[in-house]
Amino acid sequence: MDKLDAMNVLAKVVASGSFSEAARRLGVTRSAISKAITQLEHALGARLLDRTTRRVTPTEAGLAYYERCLAILAQISETEAQVSRLHDEPKGVLKVNGPMSFGTLYLGTAVADFMKRYAELKVELTLTDRMIDPLEEGVDLTVRIGAMVDSSLIARRISSARVVLVASPDYIARHGMPEIPQDLISHRCLHYGHSTTVPRWHLTDNEVPLTVPISACLSSNNGDTLRDAALKGVGIARLPSFLVGSDISAGRLVVILPSYPPQNVTIHALYAPNRFLATKTRLFIDFLVERFGKPVWEQFDVMKAETVKS
Repeated sequence: MDKLDAMNVLAKVVASGSFSEAARRLGVTRSAISKAITQLEHALGARLLDRTTRRVTPTEAGLAYYERCLAILAQISETEAQVSRLHDEPKGVLKVNGPMSFGTLYLGTAVADFMKRYAELKVELTLTDRMIDPLEEGVDLTVRIGAMVDSSLIARRISSARVVLVASPDYIARHGMPEIPQDLISHRCLHYGHSTTVPRWHLTDNEVPLTVPISACLSSNNGDTLRDAALKGVGIARLPSFLVGSDISAGRLVVILPSYPPQNVTIHALYAPNRFLATKTRLFIDFLVERFGKPVWEQFDVMKAETVKS
């Protein structure tokens, strides 16, 4: 038994006046209590307790030591309580990372609303489309979109988004409406990624994977750039609904080949495995799940494309 445990034993014995009662309160045997007191007296070189058949009382030295023990144990308890409060209450700095487009459109306002709930919390929000390791980058969590690679990180699903092929009504009027995926080969396509190899779009036909080579007139690693180009009638883009959902609802963009949709994507919060996940991180993830559980960007009709004539 270490010194702090022995001090706690002494405090319980003096407070209760009994080895047996102290043992009951601490959930140990009476012999363990007696042994701890004996070892403590031996270490201090002083008798701390007078023992009779009816009661245990502290000696003068024991009473002085008991009072000091109470003060020390109280300080330790208060220190632990302070640390616990820091862990249990959303205080300090919450460091969040997210992708550029989703962060600009949705994550930034979500952070602001979360901070309104917890005024003592500070947030550092960084946006980048680069996949990061929260441990290496020193962030509490990162929001990522798409398939998760093998990782030691913990992933919690926040929401999902449809990926759709879209074009402006003006583009369709000038170039015609694709009827089958192979028609994309002759269309001007706006590709997310690089054009170092022949770009291909992955679609589904009754849930069967389908790959179509395309001719990319514009390639970019930024979804906002491709959306802007699609709105200006430059070509057909393959983009997530959180980026173009409002454009589809407003008729600025229409869905192409709705019967051959690309695979949907999932939005996750990633964080390092930790037995004691800080409450600020847990509460923020819960907040994101609550906020985006029924995503507003899905409130559009993919079949609107059928009403647009070539």
